[in-house]
Amino acid sequence: MNKISYFLLFVPFFITAQQAKIYEPGIISNDGVFGFTLSPDSNRALWVNSNGGRDTLIIMESVKRNGKWQKPVKASFSNQLPHKDIDPIFSPDGKTVLFQSNRPVKGLPNRTRFDIYSTEKTENGWSEPVNLSEINTDASESFASISKKGTIYFMKDNENGTGKSDIYFSEFINGKHTAAKNLGEPINTNERESNPYISEKEDYIIYFSTDPKGFGDVDLYISFRKNNKWTIPQNLGSEINSEVAEFCPFVHQKENRLYFARQKKKDEKRFIENIYYYENFNALLKKLKKKAVLPKA
Repeated sequence: MNKISYFLLFVPFFITAQQAKIYEPGIISNDGVFGFTLSPDSNRALWVNSNGGRDTLIIMESVKRNGKWQKPVKASFSNQLPHKDIDPIFSPDGKTVLFQSNRPVKGLPNRTRFDIYSTEKTENGWSEPVNLSEINTDASESFASISKKGTIYFMKDNENGTGKSDIYFSEFINGKHTAAKNLGEPINTNERESNPYISEKEDYIIYFSTDPKGFGDVDLYISFRKNNKWTIPQNLGSEINSEVAEFCPFVHQKENRLYFARQKKKDEKRFIENIYYYENFNALLKKLKKKAVLPKA
């Protein structure tokens, strides 16, 4: 066997694993964005414009025409300055978007933290946002995602004042959402858990954790539902996570992609944050599902 043939034979072993890539630099990713979501038909995108800080947070929107994203504009439901809007996510059918806002709530003058809102896509644009009052409290609720049957998973600040957070869920029964419940172990720990993306079938959940055994800062983790219980969380790995922060996960079924935000500090007050995507996510899902195990009783 000559040297060239020998090299070609072993090339696959030297090819590096797929890495997440930055999404639409200069059009959507501009060093000051996070919280990306995409309609099921891939033709409408929403995300948060942060300018690298947290003093001004506005949801932006773009539509795709002839395969190209058009100039972003402020989403009509997110023009409430000086109040802040964050973390839009499309429902599986694309008809609803959940997002969070600290805008004033009628009759609740002490409500100053983030609440979960919903808005519907209509022929005349986005509907007036509705505060999901059956879920929201005076604590901060954020990053909500919804399953096909209407269960909403979200982050809620712990009420014990420790500054950490857990993941909660609210089922949709008889036309309304039930009181929120803590998702519990093994997903919620003494660390900070947040940004839960629930799959449309509720067969897996992706979220971030400050688990110090991760790659650095906050990493994305996954847990699978098995026998109606959640498996021990697994780190999504170095193809996605890095020494800086990964957050705001969103899976697009048709595209077979995982979208998420990556953030690193620019200085004491500002960040560099952009949208990234990971191709052929189902292959990684299949690999991780084979490793999934339930906690010991």
